[in-house]
Amino acid sequence: MGGKTARANVVLSAVVAALLLAPAGHALGSADIAALQVAPRDKGIYAGDVDGVIGPATQRAVRTFQKRKKLTVDGVVGRQTRAALGRFARHDLGNRLLRSGLVGWDVAELQFLLAWHGFPSGEFDGRFGPRLEGAVGGFQRWAGLGADGRAGPATLAALRGPRPRVALALAAPIVAPLGDRFGPRGTRFHAGVDFPAASGAPVSAAAGGRVTYAGWLPGGWGYAVSIAHGGGVRTLYAHLSHVDVRVGASVRTGTRVGLVGSTGHATGPHLHFELRLRGAAVDPLAALG
Repeated sequence: MGGKTARANVVLSAVVAALLLAPAGHALGSADIAALQVAPRDKGIYAGDVDGVIGPATQRAVRTFQKRKKLTVDGVVGRQTRAALGRFARHDLGNRLLRSGLVGWDVAELQFLLAWHGFPSGEFDGRFGPRLEGAVGGFQRWAGLGADGRAGPATLAALRGPRPRVALALAAPIVAPLGDRFGPRGTRFHAGVDFPAASGAPVSAAAGGRVTYAGWLPGGWGYAVSIAHGGGVRTLYAHLSHVDVRVGASVRTGTRVGLVGSTGHATGPHLHFELRLRGAAVDPLAALG
């Protein structure tokens, strides 16, 4: 730890920021930077998104922390700064077996990588709790590994591989502008895309398939429809005001499945649209024409 590797010395500079910044929802970001954002957030210094992208708020938080701790205010997260940040700045990813009950920099990295591979675990907080254990097990099953809920070398190697992709071409499920995209949002991960639209606007199947769920979906989804398209591919249409299909029904691309609403945990009328491959959340924008 400290100044021995680039991962242990995260240089917060305008040059690095310019290289890493990209449009929201498209930048994968760095798990290292996400872990860096978690550590000062735990101390109430950083209030921005845990998105793995260096920006002014992240730079300001590091410099503010260094000033408070009477460290050299250079924006470099090296040995002294990481030591002062405490338990959430300890342990680089891969240096220990990650399991329930642990906290640290590496746990935050794991949370970030799992989310981008389609298995979000709730808050990016650097704590290995039950939800993270479940997400690790889900990813392990998806990757064909032994599912024990602990992240060792084989799991980390799989997480360093390509993210899930879906070859199926999808039609737009609604005529509406794009809102929130797939990716980090606040301290959590948005596993789909949102389309703000007027309540009652029609929502259509993005591809042909069979309806596997239609009705009220607990967990904040509200009224929702899920369609299986074959090959482990499913789409989800949530926060609907009305459902127009039944479980078991066959639908074609463009078949109306419901109407836009704001049911469940929604701040206003919109369609929340997800794409999944064998349970892993995939960015729908990559499949939408």
